[in-house]
Amino acid sequence: MNKFSISQYLIILFVVVLGFTYALPNLYPTQPSIQVAYTESGKSADQLLMNELTNILENTGSEYDEIFLRDNKIVIKFSTLDQQLNSKTVLQNKLLDKVIIALNLEPSTPDWLKDLGGKPVKLGLDLSGGVHFLLEVDIDTAKQGRLELLLDTYRKTFKEDRIKFSDSSIKDLALHFTFRDQESYNAALKKYRNDSPGLTGLQYIITERPSSKTLVLEYSDIALKEIRDYAVGQNLTTLRNRVNELGVSEPIVQRQGATRIVVQLPGVQDPTAAKKIIGKTANLEFRLEANSRTSPLRKEEFNFKDNDYATAFLEKAVVVSGDRVTNANTGFDESGFSQVNISLDMQGGRAMQKATSGNIGRKLAVLFVEQKSKSELVTDENGNNVIEQTTYIEKNIISLATIQASLGTSFRITGVGNPQEASELALLLRAGALAAPMKFVEERTVGPSLGKENIELGMRSIMIGFTLVVIFMTLYYRVFGIAANVSLFLNLVLITGIMSLLGATLTLPGIAGIVLTVGMAVDANVLIFARIREELKEKDPQSAIHDGFSRAFVTIFDANVTTLIAALILYIIGTGPVKGFAITLSIGIITSMFTAIMCTRAMVNLIYGNKNIKELKI
Repeated sequence: MNKFSISQYLIILFVVVLGFTYALPNLYPTQPSIQVAYTESGKSADQLLMNELTNILENTGSEYDEIFLRDNKIVIKFSTLDQQLNSKTVLQNKLLDKVIIALNLEPSTPDWLKDLGGKPVKLGLDLSGGVHFLLEVDIDTAKQGRLELLLDTYRKTFKEDRIKFSDSSIKDLALHFTFRDQESYNAALKKYRNDSPGLTGLQYIITERPSSKTLVLEYSDIALKEIRDYAVGQNLTTLRNRVNELGVSEPIVQRQGATRIVVQLPGVQDPTAAKKIIGKTANLEFRLEANSRTSPLRKEEFNFKDNDYATAFLEKAVVVSGDRVTNANTGFDESGFSQVNISLDMQGGRAMQKATSGNIGRKLAVLFVEQKSKSELVTDENGNNVIEQTTYIEKNIISLATIQASLGTSFRITGVGNPQEASELALLLRAGALAAPMKFVEERTVGPSLGKENIELGMRSIMIGFTLVVIFMTLYYRVFGIAANVSLFLNLVLITGIMSLLGATLTLPGIAGIVLTVGMAVDANVLIFARIREELKEKDPQSAIHDGFSRAFVTIFDANVTTLIAALILYIIGTGPVKGFAITLSIGIITSMFTAIMCTRAMVNLIYGNKNIKELKI
């Protein structure tokens, strides 16, 4: 009686060793570092850049521990956070827009643990840091884009309805049409008034100028709110998709105010990639090449992406934009060059088919639209050197090919550069296009100093709770209490190991979940020990131990299952910190049942099993 088989002991030993192995990386401290990568897409960091960084650091007297090349970027390690921050400032002032510089923490886990998949628990933004972006959606650009589409629509409509106009343009975020005669003026006004009512209310404000036969069309406040909400909502969806493509656990992507979006990537391992992908406001436009019959007002000149000296004239009308892309992946053409395979939605496919079927023999251009920023080192009113950033839109042709046949929902684009550029373009398209450009209002990588106090307070709460429980259990339950304390320690080890293995992010609410788990773990042992005491009144010690564990199991199982269900609901409906709490609580419930029932009983069986016990004190 009260004896486990060898296989049961081996299972317990295996789980405990596994927990210790994957919890071990958390004992190795992280080291302050910075990651440096080229700003230019598709360009990998090389020895030349590393030499340049080394010279700048040495010439400015900046201290560092190690510099090396890894995964297309330069990693520089430092001994202190001050060295890290000072070096970042020095490099940023010297190199400006040439490179992307991001703060990071390099793990110091031994190679043998890395080979086993061991890694420290990811700490959330409130504990260890991560990447924080505050972006503002450019609503004026969204309005301008809508007006350009509306302008093109009305041009086509007026031509079909034989409404004659002499001039059409967009001025001050308003549509201006000047008509040739009074009849056309009246017909257009009637058309505007018929189109103005919408499902949510009046869409347009019409300003009449009869003397010049000009009509001015502006969006109403209702329409402007719809444009703004759509732009912010679409950008939210796109950013979430891009974050998912990066594989970041427990990100926070949420709206802040009317036009701003907060992006927090706790525990991010590659901040340079995050900045390049999250901050990328690239899109594609498919346009027909302008011909000799195209009016100068309806065409624009663009440079080629890979050749600044080559240009081509394209029609202003956009056939299909990147927001109609449903899937994109990379491949290679017959010559071995990189290409991107594109899939459009039904509406985009119909538009592409309509445009290409009637223009076989003409050229179709793929226009790459990208918002960029330019940094300048300027002197403020206090005489301090500061970096000033200005944003601008850059449009370049990446492909101009002759239409050989009608295109539909699936086709390919070539001329996208090297495989890395093709992969990045495919990721951006797959994640979705931005409805409007965004600019960085705030951009920071949060280091460990900010969360140091939270970590200390959180760990202190765990240690105080653990110590009080250990003292109480030892004094009140004696040998059984010592066994429960060992199980409690194993429970904390297993929680840490499982979180490390799963790559879960630990937040401050997550620490609260661990503290709660400590109480729940010892509660299970208290129930078992109380049951053993009851059984001792009527049975011998061995039978009391056996029945105490057996009969308390049902109560412990029911209590923990109901709590686990609540934790799962929190995980499903919650976001960010709430999910962090739910994860640690769920893991803690499972491990506490294992340690309280299996580990504690194994130790009790080793101490009292198959022994002739006359009296048992508990």
